[in-house]
Amino acid sequence: MPNKKGATGRILHDPVKDRLTPIYPLDLAKIETIDDMVRAMGQTAFTARQIGDAADVLEAMARDKDCFVVMTLSGALTVAKMGLIFCDLVDSGIVKAIVSTGALMAHGLVEATGRSHFRYDPKMDDRELFFAGYNRVYDSLEPEVNLDHVEEVVDHVLGCWGDDEMVSSWRLHHRIGQYLQKSAKGRGILKSCVERNVPVYVPAFTDSELGIDFALHQRQRKMAGKPPLVFDGFDDFEHYASTMLATKRMGIFTIGGGVPRNWAQQFGVYAELLARRGYEKLPLKRYNYGLRICPEPVNWGGLSGSTYTEAVSWGKFVPPEEGGKFAEVFDDATVALPLIAAAVLHRIGYFKKGSGKQ
Repeated sequence: MPNKKGATGRILHDPVKDRLTPIYPLDLAKIETIDDMVRAMGQTAFTARQIGDAADVLEAMARDKDCFVVMTLSGALTVAKMGLIFCDLVDSGIVKAIVSTGALMAHGLVEATGRSHFRYDPKMDDRELFFAGYNRVYDSLEPEVNLDHVEEVVDHVLGCWGDDEMVSSWRLHHRIGQYLQKSAKGRGILKSCVERNVPVYVPAFTDSELGIDFALHQRQRKMAGKPPLVFDGFDDFEHYASTMLATKRMGIFTIGGGVPRNWAQQFGVYAELLARRGYEKLPLKRYNYGLRICPEPVNWGGLSGSTYTEAVSWGKFVPPEEGGKFAEVFDDATVALPLIAAAVLHRIGYFKKGSGKQ
């Protein structure tokens, strides 16, 4: 019999008849793989459910053959040893372009050339670390000698640059990747990106170790009586725009916030303005999928001041009512990323016996 309206005015519903989705206890006895864990987490609550939902969205991007997935990166994630996960996401074919901070690529270059990062010992204060040449990144150390080596690599690459050749971040990172192909034995983000033809854009290039190295190289050229190289950030902008305009559907996988996230997302605005202001005849170009891992609430600014729902109003994303699929995980990327990536890579068969991948 249907519940009747009581004295308080409530009509108590049956959740089964209302087709609500039940949630279940996480039974560790049934967990054999990381994917098992992530699927089970998705049937629980709080951040665990966010991770499960995020894996489903990333899987949908990966399986959509018409979807071009852009990964945006910020934070000290290569110092935090997440670099090989980025390599796997590129090598698997999921990620087809990267927009990043320059620091993250510089620290990744350290890793790719065989150098190491180290644990921070709290017994050493930051003044001591400075004089010892140990740059602290939260709980880890980047030795200054590593960055000197990075400068040597950049000098070598720029030294082979033609005087009349333009420099932009995607062009420079491509050349560094080619250098790593020939000289580095281990894996690295830029090496994987060259092998998979994945462009790497650093829109805030001067805010990075590589930007400093470029500025120092310019001084070397001046001292040698050579003309300065011309760096054009709008070459990045137009190359990214032309790449995205050629896609059928687009997905964005964002870790952190900042310039990389907003720069990648503003493509939708640019495409709409090209059409609305009469430059080109274009359909709306908006992201069909979105996945973000970031521990900060919107008001702190780490999300570039924009939720996915807010970005719909800017023409950056297809709204859920029209088929857009989105997930947001409010967690430390060093916890959430390995779980989500491992689960999805397992689902698409990337980890196979004999592949050499664990």
